[in-house]
Amino acid sequence: MPSLYTETVINAPIRQVWRILSDKEGWMYWNTYLYDCSFRLPIKESRDVILALRRVDGDDPIEFQARIMIYQPPNCLSWVASIPGFRNKTIFELQDLGDGCTQYRHQESYSGAFSRFALRFIRDDQQQGIRRMARELKIFAERSM
Repeated sequence: MPSLYTETVINAPIRQVWRILSDKEGWMYWNTYLYDCSFRLPIKESRDVILALRRVDGDDPIEFQARIMIYQPPNCLSWVASIPGFRNKTIFELQDLGDGCTQYRHQESYSGAFSRFALRFIRDDQQQGIRRMARELKIFAERSM
């Protein structure tokens, strides 16, 4: 199964990083990659949400519907978005490293008949987007201390 991955260490406590990551209404203050289109609908397991992503800063956002699969504060948030022939699973994981530091991991996995074909066109931009989100989360969380 093709996948993309990024990780970083954030110099902020895990609960603070989780609060920022799981507050989708607050994403607009720090996140240029992922947008919330279903305001006032808190994240919880089995809930469908409308999100949008901007792979490359400055591009038009692409809206999609996702189902929250895992919501385990303060360690894991995961959703699945799919259309016929293409499925994307997104996982955010946080690990407490002690001393007020948090390991952040973001993985995108793709499956379905069209996944390999589609990834030929989006892989580099998608990887750039998830790395940008990791940098922006790190900066925002560390400045919020």
